[in-house]
Amino acid sequence: MGDDRASSDDEIACAVLASSPNAVIALDRDQTVLVWNHAAERLFGWSAEEMLGRRAPIVPGELTAEHNAVLERVRTGGQVSLRTKRLRRDGTVLDLRVDTSALLTGSAVAGYVFVHHLTEADEAARNRMARRARLVRRLTDVVGDINAELELPAVLDRIAASLTELTGADAGGFVLIEDERLRLVSAHQLPDSLKGVTAELRTSLVGKLLRTGKTVMLESQDLGDLVWTKLDGLHTIALGLAAVGGRPYGALYALFAKHKPGHLELELLELLAGHAGIAVGNAVAYQEAVRQRAHERAVFDASADGIAVLDRAGRVSQWNPAAAELTAMPVEDVLGGQLPFPLPSPGEKLTYQLETGRWLDVVSAEIEETGEVVIDFRDVTTAKELEEAKDLFLATTSHELRTPITIVRGFASTLDSRWDKLTDTERRAAVHTIAERARSLGQLMDHLLLGARAGADEPPVRIEAFDLAERIHAATLGLPVLSDRHRVEVAISDALPQVSGDALATDIILGQLLENAFKYSPKGGLISVGAWPEEDAVVVVVDDEGVGIAAPDRERVFERFVQVDSGDRRRFGGVGLGLYIVRSLARAQGGDVSAHPRPGGGTRMRLVLGNASLIRSDTPMR
Repeated sequence: MGDDRASSDDEIACAVLASSPNAVIALDRDQTVLVWNHAAERLFGWSAEEMLGRRAPIVPGELTAEHNAVLERVRTGGQVSLRTKRLRRDGTVLDLRVDTSALLTGSAVAGYVFVHHLTEADEAARNRMARRARLVRRLTDVVGDINAELELPAVLDRIAASLTELTGADAGGFVLIEDERLRLVSAHQLPDSLKGVTAELRTSLVGKLLRTGKTVMLESQDLGDLVWTKLDGLHTIALGLAAVGGRPYGALYALFAKHKPGHLELELLELLAGHAGIAVGNAVAYQEAVRQRAHERAVFDASADGIAVLDRAGRVSQWNPAAAELTAMPVEDVLGGQLPFPLPSPGEKLTYQLETGRWLDVVSAEIEETGEVVIDFRDVTTAKELEEAKDLFLATTSHELRTPITIVRGFASTLDSRWDKLTDTERRAAVHTIAERARSLGQLMDHLLLGARAGADEPPVRIEAFDLAERIHAATLGLPVLSDRHRVEVAISDALPQVSGDALATDIILGQLLENAFKYSPKGGLISVGAWPEEDAVVVVVDDEGVGIAAPDRERVFERFVQVDSGDRRRFGGVGLGLYIVRSLARAQGGDVSAHPRPGGGTRMRLVLGNASLIRSDTPMR
């Protein structure tokens, strides 16, 4: 039933077009003929077969601007009816009234529909058409003048002045629609004091025009309370809506005090409003482009990074102030020349030292559309110096620590050789002091050496299967007697498999984790160690009830020389190498270590090692 009904509707529509006494033409958005009825064939002399799929050559050249303005008005809403001229096939000029409306597909504009009516060719009509043609030609000139301007205030001033010239109005103005209010931004033949005046949109004539759904309106009633009454003798106002991008942007006011406007004045106002929307749109786009360029220039000039732009030939075309400061090369010495450092490939980073000694990190990106290359570079001298200082500190300190350790051990040997000459109390005190000092210095030296090796990507590990449970028991043996404020609990799964890694390195990891657990829980509490298999790995956790680690610092604590500043951890001292070494050794074994909050407070350190039973026996040793 639905298909039959649609077919019947199509047949009726075709019959209506065929029998219409008026020439009906439909164009698509590209102005190609879609419909050319029998009346159009009779009126213009071309058959439908000749015209379908082509552009109809019926608009005189001098009326092209008028025709385009009509299409613009129709595209932004409403209908346009005007008297104009069209051409027959034999060259005859026809005086017609053309009603133009949008061809809609749903809510989208798919093209245009024109209905042509013959008019009486009397002298008065010819005079009116001649005047109209002159005004339309003038409109073409005015439109050219308006579009020649790109500064928005100048565009609006020209529109207001042209409005009075074309319509014969005694004064004119342009108002902007700003949310729920109107603002007068341009006026001609009106007091300058009116500029900037605002009014409520809803109660204004523009609001009334918007509610009608039309694009032009005449108003001669209740003008007494409007600001336009500053014009003496005002009796009629003509309004034309200007749209930008299909949305109402503002309105043109033509004010009449000496004569009454007619249909022609409204047509011209409507056409000018359509062109005004185009001109304003161009000016707004230009201003946005200028603003964007100014913004980009401000970012370019204010950037702390050096920024350079190379043209297609590889010559410097732009060089910002930071680039001049970082390289000690002013812009006038660089423009048109080559970069003072190598150019990295796009996506890669190059670290380069200038002759001044300054280190730069340099990256680049190519702009495919223009062939230009943008280079960004920053000063990394401080970071390089710090890295070198750390490496030097590690090497120097580890070397220098050997001397005091040797002296301490030598002193212990001397005591041993003179044991009988000292009292028992002196011997015990001396031996205890030396042993403690030697242990502390030896531990610090080991940390420094391990840190240096780990930093050089030389973790001293050997991969083999070993008993992790045995290493945990050995690491925790005797811990309970070290502090009367701490309790130690160990929970190891009965099914704990052997792990793949380095037993000695794992001893160091466990010792450091347990030492930290005691160190960073000064008020005591429970220290628990657990181990269990998990998927294809083995997990060890060391929990304490201490000061904990703030969330932002849970990764930073594994970096070299990091002592977190938050909480109470900073007061416990140390050189910041312990956890760096722990992670380096864990990862060298194919595992990892991470810091987490312990439920209830404190810290949980989680060590993951490989399950030896799931690793192939021919895995190469490292």
